[in-house]
Amino acid sequence: MLQNKKITFLGAGSMAEAIIGGLISEQVVAPENIIATNLSDHEKLHYLKKTYDIQTESDRMKAVHEGDIVIFAMKPKHVKEAIEAIQSSTRPDQLFVSVLAGIPTLYIEDLLGSQASVVRTMPNTSAKVGASATAISKGSYATNEQLKEVEQLFAAVGTVTIVTEDKLDAVTGLAGSGPAYFYYLIEAMEQAAQDAGLTKEEASELITQTVVGVGKRLQTTSKTSKELYTEVMSLMEQPKRASMF
Repeated sequence: MLQNKKITFLGAGSMAEAIIGGLISEQVVAPENIIATNLSDHEKLHYLKKTYDIQTESDRMKAVHEGDIVIFAMKPKHVKEAIEAIQSSTRPDQLFVSVLAGIPTLYIEDLLGSQASVVRTMPNTSAKVGASATAISKGSYATNEQLKEVEQLFAAVGTVTIVTEDKLDAVTGLAGSGPAYFYYLIEAMEQAAQDAGLTKEEASELITQTVVGVGKRLQTTSKTSKELYTEVMSLMEQPKRASMF
């Protein structure tokens, strides 16, 4: 479905790199069919070209015009400026994909005009290791076939859940921001472990494997989270000491 598509990334930050890496490693899209462009960070473009053997283009309007699928991967606060700058280079047959937190498809459709096909997505930073939890939804003019194309794109960097757009803000708080919650908890666990006498290296190894194990257990069990933590608590119960009298 995507083998002959050219994909342009408007914005070349960490999320764009994560998706590019996944697409190439999973052989979903050939490197020569990926174009990355940004406003001014030419050093990053050089790095992406060298690392992934993709095409890069400093002319954003040219890069956008050549793409069959254009992925908006700039910072959300720059979306209006970026789309207004390239709008005249867009084509009616293009599919536009947003990875921008909090930006509705209607807003992007209005900026692009001409009943543009837009699909909104919310991946997370675990895309860097092929383990993102991504939710996607289509705008007013995108087709079901285009939605499937986007599903295939993001399946290269993790799992994909199709939802209605009214749920995407909730997804942003849950899965988009979710990794930060766990990293914050892990930081506290590391500190507690060191306070209890473990070295930083010992604590890191034990906590990392614990987190990996929890994820695998959740993926392979039908038990609820409550049942799982109750199970752990029962194993940690200390035996009652027999009375000496």
